[in-house]
Amino acid sequence: MIELLFATRNANKTAEIRKILGPQFQVNDLAEHPEVPHIAETGRTFEDNAILKAVTVSKHIPGFVVADDSGLEVDALDGAPGIYSARYAGPAASDNEKIEKLLEELGRVGAPKDVHRARFHCVLALARKGEVLGMFEGLVEGQIANRPQGSHGFGYDPIFIPNGFQRTFGELEPAEKNQLSHRARALEKLGAFLLARPDQQRSDRDIQS
Repeated sequence: MIELLFATRNANKTAEIRKILGPQFQVNDLAEHPEVPHIAETGRTFEDNAILKAVTVSKHIPGFVVADDSGLEVDALDGAPGIYSARYAGPAASDNEKIEKLLEELGRVGAPKDVHRARFHCVLALARKGEVLGMFEGLVEGQIANRPQGSHGFGYDPIFIPNGFQRTFGELEPAEKNQLSHRARALEKLGAFLLARPDQQRSDRDIQS
């Protein structure tokens, strides 16, 4: 079993990661490490923020540390909310408030409802002892629903309809979502990398997309 520390205090995200990676990995998160300070996401890209978090935490905690930065990119909003997805409606906003703001912004720009193209984008950084060992990327294309639908998932899941489906991530069962989500695709690459090359991570620095 490979032990991983995910640089998050989001219990929903940790639970999702555990289900996706499966029993070959023991996944813990920062809820068990209150001594690690909050890390401001000051990067300009998903890659920047993932690296910043993974490297910083790996200097405090031994072993493999994984950090992700992910978000929703909406074409009609020039890629927003993007790296600001978690704090789009303010640092303390609820998921409902973030969704309301996004739909309000789409209404404000007057984009036709049939071209609300969007994607979920995830980048994972794997680090140990302050060194980046690998980067892994996942994307899922889709569109924005006119209103929230479904109670599964978290974040923007109730308004994102993946291509090939007529239901939002919020309407899909967790097992369905975990087969095609952006995070699942990035985690699949991370898992394969660690299982296939457990002693060679130090030399691999390429984004695998």
